[in-house]
Amino acid sequence: MSPHILEWKWHVTMLTSILHRMTGVGLYIGAFVMVGWLLSVALGAEAYNVYAGLVGSPLGLIVLFLFTLAAMYHLANGVRHLFWDAGTGYEVGTANSSGIFTIVFAIVATGGIWAYILFGGVLS
Repeated sequence: MSPHILEWKWHVTMLTSILHRMTGVGLYIGAFVMVGWLLSVALGAEAYNVYAGLVGSPLGLIVLFLFTLAAMYHLANGVRHLFWDAGTGYEVGTANSSGIFTIVFAIVATGGIWAYILFGGVLS
């Protein structure tokens, strides 16, 4: 019989598995945000300005930031899974290291993208 969830010792590969599922759901929901943007473009300038106002609000920017973070994490962990599909990277040390790299990559890549957005004049 498997032990209760509270009896498990947490490790990186467990966290990356849970985060992969969570970011997948987040990307699915975020796709609706992108469809809303496309719909607002199709409906004309007035609809687009209303939607841009919503997305440009502090809450909208947080949603876009989280969407970016989810996309970068899911991308990195997807590449990690491709290596696993090729039959490499299963060793405990390698799996832990690649899991940590995946998390760090997602944070750094998201930070870089948003630094460019905020300081590169994209939102001007």
